[in-house]
Amino acid sequence: MTETRPQSCSAPEFPAPSILDYRPVSTLVTDVHMVPKAKFPAIDYHAHVNNFLRSGEDLARLMTILDSLNVRMVVSADNMTGTTLATALDVVRNSPFKDRVRIQTGPRLNGVGPGWATDAIAQLEADLKAGAVGIGEIMKGFGLSTRKADGTRLHVDDADLDAYWDACARLNIPVFMHIAEPDQFFQPLDMHNERWLEMALDGSKRRNQPGAVTFDELITERNNLLRKHPKTKFVLAHFGWQANNLAALAKVFDEFPNVSAEMGAVLYDIGRQPRAAHDFFIKYQDRILFGKDAFEASEYPYYWRVLETKDEYFDYYRDYHAFWKMYGIDLPDVVLKKVYYQNALRITPGLPQNGWPK
Repeated sequence: MTETRPQSCSAPEFPAPSILDYRPVSTLVTDVHMVPKAKFPAIDYHAHVNNFLRSGEDLARLMTILDSLNVRMVVSADNMTGTTLATALDVVRNSPFKDRVRIQTGPRLNGVGPGWATDAIAQLEADLKAGAVGIGEIMKGFGLSTRKADGTRLHVDDADLDAYWDACARLNIPVFMHIAEPDQFFQPLDMHNERWLEMALDGSKRRNQPGAVTFDELITERNNLLRKHPKTKFVLAHFGWQANNLAALAKVFDEFPNVSAEMGAVLYDIGRQPRAAHDFFIKYQDRILFGKDAFEASEYPYYWRVLETKDEYFDYYRDYHAFWKMYGIDLPDVVLKKVYYQNALRITPGLPQNGWPK
């Protein structure tokens, strides 16, 4: 039953289609501005491209794809360390593309306990000496499922990690971290949850089990971490999973000047609130980095279209993420340049600094 008139409900005369089958075709006629390439050369700060860093041939294939999108540089966020990192760095250095790829390292967080930081910092310094440019991506298990040496959940603000984050400040490198998941994943799986289909398709998205850590607890722990380490540069992956609540993310930016955010995999929230998102990007233009997350070339133009145009009511690229439509937020060139490359260059000294548009 659905309300068809005030205080009057009716049922369809025919069986209702399922959430999988209902695909209405819009009759809205609007201007369409497809954007196959970014307006300015972009740095993808959230690039999972480790599969392309195994040989010179694979790397050349990646460059052909990036050229078609005007992505000048990728920052591998695959948390490489040790010999795996060294092997990938050798592939890049021995190629014609040594200025187009940079690689981040990262700690192994399972088994944290007393004395862990000493060994982790030594490995970090070795990885940076080898050529890594920062930390990342610290993956979603941090705070959710990663366990300490004593078997307890590793809290995001755990004191045993403090020396490591302080070392990152001393070494002047950014920490790119994925904390929590979308808030909806922690809510009941019912007909009021706008991520019902995604959660129903994938059991790993159901973070709503009894006794599990909550979204609010993770955000509180994250903010405690940021507060304890004001000299460390943190980059929140996925807008800190607060793209659906820009006022909350604004409070984070206002309280923690050492924090930036990357926009990978939350385009569906940015593009459904075009006026609020436009104003947010303008106000915090020095704090936002472009990133994509899962590497799929066909999906990048959706980001360009949202960021660069005023287009209205167009599809997102994965309907199980977002059944709603998208809108362009029409950012000015000065902001696009900051989001696409200038902010990443500023907070990551290890990126090649020359040859970018002014």
